[in-house]
Amino acid sequence: METRVSNSLSVAQPHKKAPQWLWSLLWGALLMMSVFAMSAAEPLFRWIEPGARQVIYDRAGFVTLLGRHLFVVGIAAVVTIIVGVAAGIAVTRRWGSDFLPLVAQLASLGQTFPPVAVLALAVPVLGFGTLPIIVALMLYGLLPIVRNTLAGLQGVEGDIKTAAHAMGMKPTQILCQVELPLAAPVILAGIRTSVTINIATAALGATVGASNLGDPIISGIVNGNMAYVVQGALTIALLALTIDSLFEVLQRQLRARISDD
Repeated sequence: METRVSNSLSVAQPHKKAPQWLWSLLWGALLMMSVFAMSAAEPLFRWIEPGARQVIYDRAGFVTLLGRHLFVVGIAAVVTIIVGVAAGIAVTRRWGSDFLPLVAQLASLGQTFPPVAVLALAVPVLGFGTLPIIVALMLYGLLPIVRNTLAGLQGVEGDIKTAAHAMGMKPTQILCQVELPLAAPVILAGIRTSVTINIATAALGATVGASNLGDPIISGIVNGNMAYVVQGALTIALLALTIDSLFEVLQRQLRARISDD
């Protein structure tokens, strides 16, 4: 009887989910395959564009295009994170609370303009190349970071801050040792959204001379070669999935650490 009960319990136990890092590894492996072995899929792209003389984009190597893409997104992300988190911290302090509506509106303003319009306005001032797309990505990626920074910091319970103050902590210590650690998962969610969106948006930089993974897409549209478009879009999608899954792993680790504390 005990054997039957134990067997039934073992059957009823749910299967353990695969670790989240396995998804990051899978997407990363597929990304590397698309970057280093795109030519191996030539029969597939030949089927997509049977009449094209050439079906594998080779004006620049996909490794080079990936590096340029990551550079543009990385620079925009670093600047946007610094500005967005600093602005969120400033307006949640007593001395800066009057500017909270203004900061929220300015952050929202960046997403009211399509990235193409931002590029059109930036090129006459900044010229062609990488700088206009970095500016566009900064404006477009600011809102999620500012909004989540505000939500995270405002979500810290007042009793926790009061207790920290009663322990003799100074305002700067409360911010760095209490508020920011507790708000980190929410802030990271905003950074994750911003970076993931900008990975796709950065492809527009190819229209203003900023060479990146958008090059095959733009070239394919101009030349009517759908194989080029698929190659660029596929590589960008795999890059976005890889980065997004890495952020998911980091978010889970932060939540686990907070719950353990």
